[in-house]
Amino acid sequence: MTEQNTTAPEAAAPEPAPEVAPTPEVPAASAPEGSPAVAPGDAPDVWAAPPAPPKDRRKLFAALRWTAAVTVFAAVGTGAAYGIARPERTDIPGLSTEGDGRWTFPVLSKPALPAGAPLAQGSDNKDGTHYAALNGLLLSAPEGAKPEGALKADKDGMVSPDAFLEEYAPDAREQLKQSFEWDGLRQIVGRGWTMPDGTSTRVYLLRFHASGFADAFKGCDTNTRLKDVSVLELDEAWNKAKNTQSNTLLLDFPGAAVFDNNDISVYQEAKPVLGDEQTELGCLQAGDVLAVVIQSRKGEVAPVPFHQTVILQSQLLS
Repeated sequence: MTEQNTTAPEAAAPEPAPEVAPTPEVPAASAPEGSPAVAPGDAPDVWAAPPAPPKDRRKLFAALRWTAAVTVFAAVGTGAAYGIARPERTDIPGLSTEGDGRWTFPVLSKPALPAGAPLAQGSDNKDGTHYAALNGLLLSAPEGAKPEGALKADKDGMVSPDAFLEEYAPDAREQLKQSFEWDGLRQIVGRGWTMPDGTSTRVYLLRFHASGFADAFKGCDTNTRLKDVSVLELDEAWNKAKNTQSNTLLLDFPGAAVFDNNDISVYQEAKPVLGDEQTELGCLQAGDVLAVVIQSRKGEVAPVPFHQTVILQSQLLS
C-alpha cells in the first residue's frame, strides 16, 4: 500500500504588509524678519495663507500704487488748470454770446464793507450811500488792455477835480468846478485803458455827500460839452434795447436784470464828428455816486463793448 502522508500541509506564509511611507516633514516657512520663530516640530498649517512676499516686492507694489495715484492727481490738476485758463464764455462777465465784439473782463468782485455798514441797495439804506472804498468799486480793465495815459490818477486811482475836468471843453470847466464846491463833492477816482483796436475808455466815479448832490451835477447830460466833441445825442441803440427789452446787447449781460436800479443815460457824439474819433458818454447815478464813462475810437465807437462797460460798472455800484 502506498503510505499516505498524514502531515498537514504547511500554511502559506502571509504576504508582508506594504510599507507606509512616512509623512514628510513640511519645512517651516521662513518667517519675515522681526516675526517670532516657529518652534521646531510645530508643523505649520497647510491651509494657512501663503507667506508674505519679500520686501522688494512690497516696495514694488507700493511704488506702483503711488505712481498710479500721482498720475490720477496730475490728470485732475491739469483739468482744473485748463478750466481756469480757458473758462466757458458763459461764465465770463460780458461774454455770454460769441462773436459780437465783447471784451473779456475779470470776474466782478465788490470790496468789503466796514463792519456794520449797510449795502448800497439795502433796505436799511434809503439814500443808497456807498460805504465801501470808492476805488474798489471801479470796473477793472478787460483782457488785452493797456493803461490809458490820458487819465491822470495816482497809484490808488485818486483823481483831482482839475484832472477830471480836463475831459471837458476849456470854457465849461470853471462852472463845473464851482458846482463841485456847491454840490458837496467828496472824492473822485478813475481808471482808463486802451484796447488793441485803439478804443480808449476812461471811467470816473464821483462820490457826493448825498444822492441829491449827485443828481444835481450838470456834467453828464445832453448839454455836456466834452473836449474835442461836437453835440451829444441820445444813444438810440441803447434806448431801443432798454425800452423793448429784446436787444441782447443789454439783457444777456450778467447783472443786466438789476441795472434799472441805477439811473443810466447813454449819449453818443452826433455826426459829423470833430476830428477822426467818435466819443460816447455814459452817465450812471447810484445813490451818492455818479459814474462817468467816456469811450472814444477812430471812426466809430463799437456799441457792444461800450454798452458792456456801462452795464458792468452799473452792476458794481448796485
